[in-house]
This record gives sequence, structure tokens and C-alpha cells, in this order.
Amino acid sequence: MRWASALSQRSDTLEAIQEVVEAIQRELDGERADALWLFATVDHVVACADLPARVLRALPARRLIGCTGSGIIGGGLEIEHRRALSLTAACLPDVELDSMHLEGEGVALQHEASSFVLLTDPFTFDAESCTKALDRAFPGATCIGGLASGGQGSGTHALFVDDRVHRTGAALLALRGNVVVDPIVAQGCKPIGDPMIVTESDGHFIHALEGRAPGEVLSDLYASLSERDRQLFRTSLFVGVEMKNQLEYHAGDFLVRNIVGLHQDGSALAIAAELAPYKVVQFHLRDAEASQSDLARLLEAHAGSRPKPLGALLFSCVGRGEHLYGRTNHDSDALTERLGTVPLGGFFCNGEIGPVGGTTFVHGYTSAFALVRPRS
Repeated sequence: MRWASALSQRSDTLEAIQEVVEAIQRELDGERADALWLFATVDHVVACADLPARVLRALPARRLIGCTGSGIIGGGLEIEHRRALSLTAACLPDVELDSMHLEGEGVALQHEASSFVLLTDPFTFDAESCTKALDRAFPGATCIGGLASGGQGSGTHALFVDDRVHRTGAALLALRGNVVVDPIVAQGCKPIGDPMIVTESDGHFIHALEGRAPGEVLSDLYASLSERDRQLFRTSLFVGVEMKNQLEYHAGDFLVRNIVGLHQDGSALAIAAELAPYKVVQFHLRDAEASQSDLARLLEAHAGSRPKPLGALLFSCVGRGEHLYGRTNHDSDALTERLGTVPLGGFFCNGEIGPVGGTTFVHGYTSAFALVRPRS
């Protein structure tokens, strides 16, 4: 298994294609790629309507998928709000690949799959329904990806499947064989307070936490925080929902979801997830410091427990990057610092797809890594 990744900031699309293709060819030393991941800002697709076909003519491969992004990741760089194009190539011996364009949640494969990369259009495709369908049909498989970005409405994004450009639906790559995709989903939050049992709920509404009104619980929690965390509490408060029954809970054990609102009398808290009674929840705060520590913790845990990946994909929220950290390349650099140099491609997404607690979800404010290595 060999990987290579390259990025071009050239404004001329044909020159950008030539630059990344030549860089990939040097890295692969003449070996033919099996899979290509192509990510580009919208203006490159406007300038070159047959973008993936041109890439495949210059660098033939068995499969290609990709999409547009408001920011592009590749070759160790994260380029935001400027024209960019990246190409990531993988030689995958003994790996079966299926690429397809989806318009509904159903997936027809020629064989079973152990991993999926899913890229969707946010305006025309229900990514949540698709991930649920994939989880049901392929239990134990890893699904990771993101929602295209950079467009302004329906039909303004592009999805690439082999040599075709699609303006709606989703692009899916299924992998099976001598390949493992280790997911890392960094939700960028730190837990505050203690885990609490939801003792009364109705759909998206929490009415009681361990017998107490949500407003009362939040008031006491606020009073217990430092001044810095109180400031975050006012603007960056989220709720984490347990993903599996356990006796102890730690950072990363929860699916982080938005708080929609609190009833004026404090009797009901609305969250962006449906809850059954007796679920465990814990409140979380999000900021740059929490995001840094969350990602570092997950990468260090991976480095201590898994073989080093030979290649990687990164699907990061448009709300991270420079906007969150005040500097470029933060998440790419974090990967290099803890796992060494790994060819990495990806883009900044309108939503990130990845598993938490063994179930696949669409996230926000998250960085989802697919760390790829051979099974044997």
C-alpha cells in the first residue's frame, strides 16, 4: 500500500491539474494508483466542467471520488477561502473498490464492504438517512466523509464519481479486502459538570435531570464554573448524549449535539437529538482550547494503540481551521506531530460524517479523520 497527496494553489485549472498529477507521479514512482480523491474549490469546476475526466486522463486509476469545498486540504496544507485543488492517490493491492453516485439512501454493491467514504450534497441528499441505512446493511463497517461546501444553493456544488460530475446526490466509495480504516472523530468539546440521567423526556425535550428541572441544573452548573468557562457557557454550550451503556463516562464517550433552547421557566430543555428516558447526558463547552486538547487526546490514543497509517483523509468543519484556531494547518499539523508524516487529503465541510460509539452520525464543528492501513 502506497499513498501520495498534493495540492495546487494555481489559479489556472489545467496548470493546477498538471502540478498535482506530476507531484503524485513522483511520489508513486510510476506505480498505478487504484483510488483517487479529488477536492477542489467551486471556481475550478466552473472553469473546467470535465475536471475529474481530465484528472483521470493524466493519472489513470481504478476509481475516483471527490467534491467541491470552501477550503481544500492536501500535501500538508489547509487552504481556506482561496482557489485550490488537491489530489490524493492510493495504491491498494488486494483491495476491492466500488464507486457510485447515489440519489437515494439505497446502496447496491457487487460485494460486501468494510469501509465507506461518503460525500454528499447538503441541498439534495439526506446524509443522515443514508448513514443509518449503511449502518443497518453493513454492521461493523466504518463510514466517514463530509458534506460538500463552497456553493450557495442547490446545483452549485459538484460531486465527482470516476470521470463524471454530478450536481445532486452523493458520491460513495466502498472498500473491502486488505484495508483497515481507523476513524477519529474529534468533536472539539470538553465535558463540564457530571453525567446525569434523564428522568423525564419527550422527543427532543428534556423535562427532568435526576428529578430536577433543567433550568435549575444549568443554574447550579453555571455557578460552579470558572469565569472563562462561564463566558463559554453563554455562547458555546452543548449537550452530550451517551452512545452505549456503561458505568463510567469520559471525554469522547458522548455524541455532542446543539442545545436548541430553554423554556423561560426552566421546565424544558430542547436539544437537537431525540432522547429516551434514562439516557445519560453531560453538558459540554467548545472553544479552540477544548478542540485542541480533544484532537490531541484522540491522536495520542491512536498512536499508542494502532499501527501507523499509510494514508489519511480529513473532513473538517468550515467552522474550524483559521476561524477557530487563528492559524492555518492546525489539524493537519496535529496529525503530523503525533503520527509522523502521513499523506493527507480532504476538505472543509458543511457537515462531517463519522462514527461515535459504533454508530455513524452527521456532525458539526468536528474533524473526522480516516486513517488507512493494510489489514495484514
